[in-house]
Amino acid sequence: MMPLREALEPIAENRGDRVVITTMSSVGVWPELSDSPRDFHYLPSSMGQGVSLGLGLCLSRFGLGAIVLTGDGSLLMNLGCLVTVAQYRVPLAIVLLDNGLYEVTGGQEVPGAGRTDFAALARGAGINRVFAFESMDEWRANTASCLSGDEPAFIWLKVIGELGKATPSAPRPMAEQIARLRGSFA
Repeated sequence: MMPLREALEPIAENRGDRVVITTMSSVGVWPELSDSPRDFHYLPSSMGQGVSLGLGLCLSRFGLGAIVLTGDGSLLMNLGCLVTVAQYRVPLAIVLLDNGLYEVTGGQEVPGAGRTDFAALARGAGINRVFAFESMDEWRANTASCLSGDEPAFIWLKVIGELGKATPSAPRPMAEQIARLRGSFA
C-alpha cells in the first residue's frame, strides 16, 4: 500500500494539460502538489459524483482530458458511472484511491473493504483500460502510460488510510475555481 501523497505525486508529474478533479481526501493533499487553474477541488461534493463531473467536462470540450481522483467509498456510492463512462471514447482517467475507509466522514470501514475487486467491476462495466497497483515503484513506472490515451482508463491504487482525518477544505471558493477553470480554456 502507498501513502496518499506519494501515490498522487506521479499524477502531478504526468498530468500534462488535463483537468484534475479531486474529491474527499485528495482535496487536502493535491494543493501541495499543484496549483493550476485546471485543478478543481470538488467539495462540498455529493459523494460519488466526481467521475460524472469529469465525464461531463470531457464531453463538453472535445479533446479535453480529465483525471478524477476518487475514493472507494465515493465510487461505491455511484458505481453506475463506470457503465456510463464506458460508452464514450474520451480521455478520462479515473484514479481510485482505495483505503478501505470513509476516511473524512469518521473513518468507518467501507462495505466490502479488502474484498471488492474494483478492477473486475471496471472491466465488467466495459472499460477496456484497467490497471491496479499496490507498489509505488510499479505505479511510478507506469503512470505516464496509464494516464495517456484517448479512451477511458480506470486506475486502482491501494493507499494507506488515516483514521481521525478531518474533511479538508478546498483552497478556493467554488465560484473562483469555476472562473479559473473556464479561463484556462481561453
